[in-house]
Amino acid sequence: MKAQLEDLSLRKLSFPNNSVLRLLFGERDQHIKLIEKLRKVKISVRGNQVSLSGDRFDVDLTERLLVQLYGLIEKGYPVFSTDIDFALRILTENRSTHLEDIFLDRVFISSKKRIITPKSIAQKQYIDAIRKHDMVFGIGPAGTGKTYLAMAMAVAYLIDKKVNRIVLTRPALEAGEKLGFLPGDLADKINPYLRPLYDALYDMMDFDKAMDLTAKGVIEVAPLAFMRGRTLNDSIVILDEAQNTTSEQMKMFLTRLGFGSKAIITGDVTQTDLPSDRTSGLIEVEGILGQTPGISFIYFTEIDVVRHPLVQDIIRAYNHIDRKKARPRET
Repeated sequence: MKAQLEDLSLRKLSFPNNSVLRLLFGERDQHIKLIEKLRKVKISVRGNQVSLSGDRFDVDLTERLLVQLYGLIEKGYPVFSTDIDFALRILTENRSTHLEDIFLDRVFISSKKRIITPKSIAQKQYIDAIRKHDMVFGIGPAGTGKTYLAMAMAVAYLIDKKVNRIVLTRPALEAGEKLGFLPGDLADKINPYLRPLYDALYDMMDFDKAMDLTAKGVIEVAPLAFMRGRTLNDSIVILDEAQNTTSEQMKMFLTRLGFGSKAIITGDVTQTDLPSDRTSGLIEVEGILGQTPGISFIYFTEIDVVRHPLVQDIIRAYNHIDRKKARPRET
């Protein structure tokens, strides 16, 4: 019983600005209710006084969360319910993290006036790596923002005239489907494979503007096979779904990079659709280029998923099964 009492904590906080405090709590205190749901803590409010009680770890975490979110709101950052979840994940992963270093790092403002910022420690590392290095690998499960943030950085660089062109590519061979056996002409055949890239592009800029830049060749979306024999200068080149490249295709793509260009390669090494007798170029490349100056590898996990909360649990469950399968059987 004594040990249980020692694990409990009571903390009192005071915030001077009631207007900021109302934004922190959310409409009808929805942010407070969400924190209480996600952590083992009880939050009581009286005027500008906030009392926290509950598990010592969660009380400490909640104090850090409220103080830092309050500071973000003071600096003009609009806090939404999703930010509460992201912030809790970040501070749970590393309690010494300063949220403003992540949330106030504006990557881009989309055509829909949505501010695009990193939402996790890995996403922040990814953005910083793209700024610093000419070749960046983003490796991790679906939904972690690898392609979306790469696209945001590419559009931002194009608008700021840091590059003259964006090239978006991915392997057009997945799930055992060969293009020659699919109906329609070449455009009809490859468009379904490239649709995720178009979706991300249209989320960044007005549809007509994107179509105009595509027609002018400023933005190019093409299957990986179309990269052969080219040299891409003054461009940001994004290779998506790179786990489905062969060793030869990966080498071909990486050697397309010209002067003044950056390459961003994204993929999930657990989701390769290649035949079992073919090695994924993405799996192989780390061992080859992992120590090469100017190249950065950033790894994402289920903590970085920015989709429905259930997606985190699903990825975690499948990873557990994969680890069990990988264990050698006792004889």
